[in-house]
Order: sequence, then structure tokens, then C-alpha cells
Amino acid sequence: MTAVKPPRDRAPTWPGYEALLDRAATTGQDPGGAELERLRAFGELAAADGTTLRGLVVRHLSRARAAWPAGTAEGDRVLVAVQLAVEALCEGYERAQQLAVRQQESARREFIDDLLYGRGDPVRLAERAERFGLRLSHEHAVAAAEGPTPYTEGDSVPRRVERAVTGRFGERRILLTTKGGRMVCIAPGDQRQVLAYFAKQAHAATGGGRAAVGRPHPGAGGVVHSYEEALQALDLAGRLGLEDPVLHAADLLVYPVLTRDRRAMAELVRTTLGPLLKARGGPEPYLETLTAYFDAGCVTTQAARRLSLSVRALTYRLQRIHQLTGSDPTDPRHRYPLQTAVIGARILGWPGRKVWTKT
Repeated sequence: MTAVKPPRDRAPTWPGYEALLDRAATTGQDPGGAELERLRAFGELAAADGTTLRGLVVRHLSRARAAWPAGTAEGDRVLVAVQLAVEALCEGYERAQQLAVRQQESARREFIDDLLYGRGDPVRLAERAERFGLRLSHEHAVAAAEGPTPYTEGDSVPRRVERAVTGRFGERRILLTTKGGRMVCIAPGDQRQVLAYFAKQAHAATGGGRAAVGRPHPGAGGVVHSYEEALQALDLAGRLGLEDPVLHAADLLVYPVLTRDRRAMAELVRTTLGPLLKARGGPEPYLETLTAYFDAGCVTTQAARRLSLSVRALTYRLQRIHQLTGSDPTDPRHRYPLQTAVIGARILGWPGRKVWTKT
């Protein structure tokens, strides 16, 4: 089937439309399936050519009015044909619009994947970024938010967050999307209030989810770097049990430094905390005790309150740790290596894994 392309005038009419009306008036024959499909194809081409749906409908109704027969019976027949023809035109027009939306969404998703994974030619990527309001020659920062369930594009929660952010700051130079089940916001590095507001809205919309904000970096590679920092912050928060609803990668730089040499950290954990494996009930209660004690600034009463223990019970655990490991948590000389080992154990997942092997 060959579709007739609509002319580039202000309101095109399908070339076979008047013949269709004449046939309906004289014989009462409705448009056939092939004829309706040609009308749909014409509607698609009209949409691609820039014709408005209103103009397309008005034009065909005007032609129908000019061809309207004087007799009542014939008029009813023509009215049925007009209805079928206009419906087919609108279906074709909407089909073209849906295709355009799908193509735009596909191009947007492909761009986001290339941007966040650092794929493709940087020059070409920067050109594509301009279409979405991003100037990659400037610094950008990325925030990622996660909730109790994974999110995809079009879900109600990401849409709600996007409406809140764009309603306050507009759409230019801000890109909101989903990736890996998380909500992601990319904004200029000098507009930290955008990412802070995004994180606040995401936390509220997810019913207590967590968001992390990467540091600003220049260029397309800077977006990748900031995105990876945000993901790393979320991962650290899960491993360390951090309760902050919004995390900033700049505040967590010490942890990647501590674990940069994972073999050395694993050796520290094994040497310092390994004796706790001999404790009755396993090392977990003692690790929990050390974590609470250090988080409380080594204040015994506060640590006991956090663990719902008496001060006497907490003191006994600290003494038992000293007996087993040879390191006294209350002694400033032993405190730093012991606390570092505890942090390393939480990051490396000890004692669930053998951290002294390469991970």
C-alpha cells in the first residue's frame, strides 16, 4: 500500500476523500478496511509534516459540509462515512505522535546510558547533551536516590519527584531519570540547592529512602565520576549502617582512602579482630559494642543507651574485648587502630567473608 503524502499547505485533505463521500451518498457504502488504512497513513504523514490535528479535522469537516447532500437519508450515509474517515485520520495522527514519543524516549535513554557509563565520543556526547539542556564544558554533580523498591522511568514516585524539582527550578540544565532502580538527578555543579532539594523530595516520596550526592566535576567524564561517587556513598551507607537520609561523597572520602589497599585492610581486620572469633556467641555482639562505643565518642553511658544495655554490661564487654584482642578500647593508644579495624570489618563484610583473601 502506498500512502499519499499530504501537501505542505496549511490543511491537507486526503485525495480520495470526496470520492469516498460521493460513494457513501449514492450507494450507502462505508469505507473499506484498506481505504481506512490509507486514511490512517495520510494522518501519520500529516502529523510528520507539521499539520495540527485541529486543522486536519476542520479541513475534512469543511469538505464534508460542501459535499453534503440535500436528502436526509443520503445525509445520514455521508455522516457515517465522515465519522469513520475522521476517526481513521485521528488514529493515524496519534500513531505518528506515539512513534515520535517512543523515538524521543529511546534517544533520551540511549544518551543517559552513554553519559552515565562514559561511552561514546566525548565531542558527540557534548553535542547530544545540548539537546537535553546540559553543557558538559561546565561542572556537573549527580545525586542518586534509592527506596524500598526499584524504580523505572514512568513510575509514580519518580514522576512526583520530577514534578517537584522542575516545578521549583524549571527544566533547563537539569536532567532527571532512573537508572539501576534508583532515581538520578544531574545538575550544574554551582546549583547544589537543586540536588539538595531533589534529595529531600526523594526521601519524602520513598517513605524514608536514602539519597547520595557526588562531588562536582567538569566534562562528560565528570558526570560519570560524580555518579560513581554517589553510588559508592549509597553502598558505604548500607555497609556501615549510616542512618543519614542524605549523604555527601565529600564527607565520606576517608572510607575509600582506608580501603584503597584492601589487602592491607583485610590484614588489619584479621590481626586485630580475628581473636573475637573465639568468643562465645561469635564476634558480632562485640563488633556491635565497639561500633556503638566509637559512634558515641567513647562515652560509656551513651553507648550503653544505644545498645539498651546497662553501663556495667557494656563495661564487661569492653573488658572482654581487651582480654581477647589485647587492644583496650578505652586506651587512646589502642583506640585508632581498633576503630579503623572495625570500620574495615563493616566495609569488607567481616566476619561473613574471609577478608584476608583477595576480594
